[in-house]
Amino acid sequence: MREPDHDPCYDTTGRPVRCVPDFINAAFGKPVIASSTCGLNGPTKYCKITEDELGIMREICDTCDANDWTKAHPASLLTDLNNSQNLTCWMSEPSTEYPHNVTLTISLGKKFELTYVSLQFCNRLADSMAIHKSMNGGKTWVPFQFYSSECKKIYGRNPNAVISRHNEQDARCSDAHSLNPTGNRVAFATLEGRPSAFDFEQSPVLQDWVTATDIRIIFNRLSPDQAELYGLTNHIGENLTDLETIQQRYYYSLAELAVGGRCKCNGHAARCIFDKLGRYTCDCKHNTAGTDCEKCKPFHYDRPWARATGDDAHACVACNCNLHAKKCRFNMELYRLSGNKSGGICINCRHNTAGRNCHYCKLGYYRDMEKPITHRKACK
Repeated sequence: MREPDHDPCYDTTGRPVRCVPDFINAAFGKPVIASSTCGLNGPTKYCKITEDELGIMREICDTCDANDWTKAHPASLLTDLNNSQNLTCWMSEPSTEYPHNVTLTISLGKKFELTYVSLQFCNRLADSMAIHKSMNGGKTWVPFQFYSSECKKIYGRNPNAVISRHNEQDARCSDAHSLNPTGNRVAFATLEGRPSAFDFEQSPVLQDWVTATDIRIIFNRLSPDQAELYGLTNHIGENLTDLETIQQRYYYSLAELAVGGRCKCNGHAARCIFDKLGRYTCDCKHNTAGTDCEKCKPFHYDRPWARATGDDAHACVACNCNLHAKKCRFNMELYRLSGNKSGGICINCRHNTAGRNCHYCKLGYYRDMEKPITHRKACK
């Protein structure tokens, strides 16, 4: 006999416990906005140098064309189903301009707590690139991570700097990817090298650090020689054939943009759903509410809202108004005076009652001791 489904936000006795949505690739199927796409303005020739079966380096050229699906390389290929045996690649328009910043921007739909951002390249790794994140739907952006063989020169940061507990929200610059030019993947682990990662539940700083609604990748330089190449092209304008040949090799090419993480629900939901308005939101439990279960639902203000932990689910608690009020508010001073047990104050007590809990009769009325205080005619 199949056991009934159990809500992971409560234990077998019905006691609230910390719960989290499944770990997913938050980028899968999401649209990506690219500032440059090969062949968008008509057929464009591109070339790549590869090693054949005999170990000989050869240049292979082809054409990209957004109007021909067999030759199109749109950004939508970055978040489709990835097949390592048959890579489908987004490509930027070939260019030797420097700096020539190309950006990829993806919206995750709501706040996520991210574990990694992974980029799988098709041709060669970008030498210098930055990962930025937004926590407010793309209104403002902050750096998440930098990569460059010349961190100090390109981004003004020391390579592989050590992060301490005093600067855990600082973006680092890594040159490790440049040591393995034959590799095709760069993966940024959001908590790697962050001292408080081992105590993540108790670190609001890191909880904020891994939170994002949008991710933006900025490619700043394909290879270290790009700046020198740009200087040369200014002086070889008469040799247009050479310039065109060189330019056809300079483009960014990416097979997959993956963003691993969990829908941010602050430990109060085990899944995210689409609400009646079509918005992606947490399926909140523990008497919480909001897109991220970031507040208590109405009338459940007897304790302050808090993120759930493994030790305490911090479920929101209904105010005690003895059935005489429908609204209440939270008062921190009263909560502290009660020994952190109750801080709710009832609003608009009905049935001729008064007090923070509507627990006595208002002036001009007396208590009918034959009826419980919760009775609508307890006060005469």
